[in-house]
Amino acid sequence: MPENATLLPELALASSIGARYVAGVDEVGRGALAGPVTVGVTVFDLYESGLEYCPTTGVVEGLDGVRDSKLLTAAARQRWAPVVLERAASCSVQHREAARIDQIGITAALREAGLAGLDEVENSLGLAVDAVILDGSHDWLTGGASPRVHPLVKADVKALSVASASVVAKVRRDALMADLAQQHPGYGWESNRGYGSAAHRAALVERGLTPQHRRSWKLVPGGHSLRDAALRAPSAGDSGRHVASSVPPQERPVG
Repeated sequence: MPENATLLPELALASSIGARYVAGVDEVGRGALAGPVTVGVTVFDLYESGLEYCPTTGVVEGLDGVRDSKLLTAAARQRWAPVVLERAASCSVQHREAARIDQIGITAALREAGLAGLDEVENSLGLAVDAVILDGSHDWLTGGASPRVHPLVKADVKALSVASASVVAKVRRDALMADLAQQHPGYGWESNRGYGSAAHRAALVERGLTPQHRRSWKLVPGGHSLRDAALRAPSAGDSGRHVASSVPPQERPVG
């Protein structure tokens, strides 16, 4: 059974550099063919009196069970997301839409969303966070320019702030993809969330591209020429109407 995330990585930063406000950052949707890339930022105040935890195990009362979003069922993510929002000192979720990813690239889009989220939580708190934990082995957020940023392999599994960010970001992006699936039926986004399932790739060949597809990416193998879905003649099962949609470049605070 997977282990739950704890505050041990955050507490290690408190011990080593005196960190009080620690932000965890994680992304969702990096490898999708359609929809935005989404970055969650969750901050815990380690000195907050209401944040009760065991200093030896790092287990937080009321949050024991939060894990990397990929290790939780959809129902569990829905159950934990509002708890995280209530217990965190601040939280932000930022999206960068497909057109922006095509314009500046996925790494730059991730950085832009992550920095916007960090700026938003700091504005909400009225102060700068002391440390930022990133999932991974390198600093994709600032490119190594900030000593506050601490990459940690499997941070989404180990660090509660990062696992919490992943849960909130995943819930928000999944809800957004379900809405977009209603506007662009036939691609299965309500279940594949824009990722490259066989059915999604087949629909791309059959139905064409939507404004939510990352056009700079190799969306289907074999060199297929993809057309805009809006130019496709409606089939018998279509209404004949194609509704344009857009993903907001960012959201306001969620916590």
